[in-house]
Amino acid sequence: MEANTREHILAATKELLQEMVGANGVGDDDIACIIFTTTTDIDAEFPAVAARGLGFNQTALMCWHEMNVPGSLPMCLRILILFNTEKHAHEVVHVYLKGAQGLRTPKTEERGEIQ
Repeated sequence: MEANTREHILAATKELLQEMVGANGVGDDDIACIIFTTTTDIDAEFPAVAARGLGFNQTALMCWHEMNVPGSLPMCLRILILFNTEKHAHEVVHVYLKGAQGLRTPKTEERGEIQ
């Protein structure tokens, strides 16, 4: 996200949400709920406002802040959509835009498993 402004939050949320829904072929009636999280440096607007603007008026929406872990990606918006599907887990498309693209790279795998 470029800045902690209402306009940037709404634009980034709309972009990511539309990409996720489109990439997975999810219909409005398929969605059980959408959870939005942001890093603590994003607080100028609720991301759920953008979803309402896109017509998700009957969908349960929730906004939370991420843990403030040192060294984590700043200005980061995440969206978790819980939807009904016949797809297998490996068929679901996970969307990463802009600076978040580095979150699902071999760098993530280097951390290893929790012991």
